[in-house]
Amino acid sequence: MWAQEEIELAPRPRGFHLITAEIAGGLPDLERVDIGLLHLHILHTSASLALNENASRDVRSDLETWFSDAVREDAPYWRHTLEGPDDMPAHVKSVLIGPSLTLPVAGGELRLGTWQGVYLCEHRDHGGARRIVATLSGD
Repeated sequence: MWAQEEIELAPRPRGFHLITAEIAGGLPDLERVDIGLLHLHILHTSASLALNENASRDVRSDLETWFSDAVREDAPYWRHTLEGPDDMPAHVKSVLIGPSLTLPVAGGELRLGTWQGVYLCEHRDHGGARRIVATLSGD
């Protein structure tokens, strides 16, 4: 079977946000899949998707701190600045992390490790609502 949904996420502030439950909740056909794959693709160039720690908020905070330090807004070489000082750094962070994830599905649910969760990595101060295309395939 194949199914595709577009999942819209409410606006969030800059940071790394757990969205695992929202993804699973946006897939009405997920429970029908005994074995398969879920491909997630964010339709934006200033946010990204990642898989990481789902328990400690400190991990998400530390990731945001590291990325903000590594890709600084005040770098003198940015030329793409018409949309604000956080825009070009957001594009760089998105390239580093990536726009897509492919996850296993088993027994009608995401087959993630005990401490794994899906992150929306919001790289703008006010990025707005974000859309994810979720493509599910399997038996």
